[in-house]
Amino acid sequence: MIDVALQFLRDEVNTLFLTGTGSDRVEVKLSNVVDDAGKYAFEQDLIGLSIINIEEERTVKTHLPQHAYVNGQHVISAPELKLNLYLLFAANFKFYEEALKYLSLLLTHFQSCPSFTHEAFPGLDPSIEKLTLELQSPSFEQWNQIWGCNGGKQLPSVIYRVRMVILQPEAPSVIQPPISRISANLQGK
Repeated sequence: MIDVALQFLRDEVNTLFLTGTGSDRVEVKLSNVVDDAGKYAFEQDLIGLSIINIEEERTVKTHLPQHAYVNGQHVISAPELKLNLYLLFAANFKFYEEALKYLSLLLTHFQSCPSFTHEAFPGLDPSIEKLTLELQSPSFEQWNQIWGCNGGKQLPSVIYRVRMVILQPEAPSVIQPPISRISANLQGK
């Protein structure tokens, strides 16, 4: 599900770049920030999209399993895992002004359209109810740590938190026949 959410966002930004500039020369690529050799893992004149953190959304956490009746069977499924994804959009351009231009397009688009639902975006996968993007503003120390952990020199970049990607095991935990009869034996003392 994480891959589906990121592919949707990548495609949405690529469409934005195409319509906003009239050119398909620049695109967003799902990628690590750096490769094993310590070089940027995405080519020049591209924007790399990478997950830098995944956190569980605990404010709306479900602890209880879900119960349903399917084809006459009582099906018990594990609770959903609700996640927030922290995404880094890093612009690797030969010309610094180009990096700023494309980051500006991205920022203004997500400012005007911070939520993605099926009604507004039919291309959103049916298994995703809604994606909401929130701009993050790390401190200078946090930026230093982010780029230091990735082993790269800092590029013009922006971080968004994407709420909520929901993971649900496809296989049910328990399948059992439904309760079809309840009886009680009441005897007086």
